[in-house]
Amino acid sequence: SFLVGGEQISSIGRGLCVLLGISLEDTQRELEHMVRKILNLRVFEDESGKHWSKSVMDKQYEVLCVSQFTLQCILKGNKPDYHMAMPTEQAECFYNNFLEQLRKAYKPELIKDGKFGAYMQVHIQNDGPVTIELESPAATVDPKQLTKLEKQQQRKEKTRTKVPSESSRERNAPRNKEDPSASSGAEGDVSSEREP
Repeated sequence: SFLVGGEQISSIGRGLCVLLGISLEDTQRELEHMVRKILNLRVFEDESGKHWSKSVMDKQYEVLCVSQFTLQCILKGNKPDYHMAMPTEQAECFYNNFLEQLRKAYKPELIKDGKFGAYMQVHIQNDGPVTIELESPAATVDPKQLTKLEKQQQRKEKTRTKVPSESSRERNAPRNKEDPSASSGAEGDVSSEREP
């Protein structure tokens, strides 16, 4: 449940409490990914008591959301730094869009939220306790994959630099000067390569 000034403004029964930290780099793509993950994450037991089997939608449980810029904290020594958090005006628009997408994908009456930007007291009864951290794909980059892509790019660049040097040597060769058809053929090859 959420309290503002001692007054309860929102609450749910069993379900998910979502603390949403919005980054400067987040886009519609990240928003859609997080909505899918939250609604389909299997953290509940099934009818036979088997754990990690059912999603919040499977169980028809509720979802309680709160904007939490402090999740974007970067520590500088012992001081928290929030420069990676999206500015308030943009973040509010993003947060409202997030809620709208959740309601469209699920049931509007089962999606609850707090009061954006307000000082709230959040009471969470964490069942388990279970806390799952979700990150959008853009937020995590595999260093090995990055290295592989960089190597591929370097190979492409090397290939590109070889082609002009070889063709320039051919153009400078005496037979090209004497045989106009050879040069026009080379130009034909180049133009055909540019076609999709």
